[in-house]
Amino acid sequence: MNERATTGVRLLRAAGKRITPQRKLILDILAQTRRHLDAYELHDLGRRRDETLSLATVYRTIALLKESGLVQELHLDGSHHHYELIDRVEHAHLVCLGCGQVFEVDSGAFVNAAQEAGNRYGFAITGGQIEFTGYCTACRAPQSEQAGGLGTEAEPHVLNFRSR
Repeated sequence: MNERATTGVRLLRAAGKRITPQRKLILDILAQTRRHLDAYELHDLGRRRDETLSLATVYRTIALLKESGLVQELHLDGSHHHYELIDRVEHAHLVCLGCGQVFEVDSGAFVNAAQEAGNRYGFAITGGQIEFTGYCTACRAPQSEQAGGLGTEAEPHVLNFRSR
């Protein structure tokens, strides 16, 4: 079992949770996968190693792992949830609207800006998610070619943030 999964098992045990083979399996899949998986993908990968794994067990396990603070639920494409093991390493997500690819990027600057804004308003920030949507290089290339090589359709929009 992966070291990250072993740490998860140890934390579950310390929280008084039962350690079942299915929970260990799902933790191990999340620990080994560097992608953001949805419940169906977790189920598919899990069934390759344990044919008796049910989708209901996957959902119950995800709920337990979220409740225990081991898994983060992400809303990356709007249609369904994705999950990742929490590494305690702050990162933001760049989500391609064309192909669905997710890039993880250092979010230190975003976290610092949020804390600064929180301090300004006397607000104690306890957590959050940073996600930007747009188009990756591969998905922008066909749009640029269709625009006659000028790239006007493929140019990203400027994000405007405003305070109230």
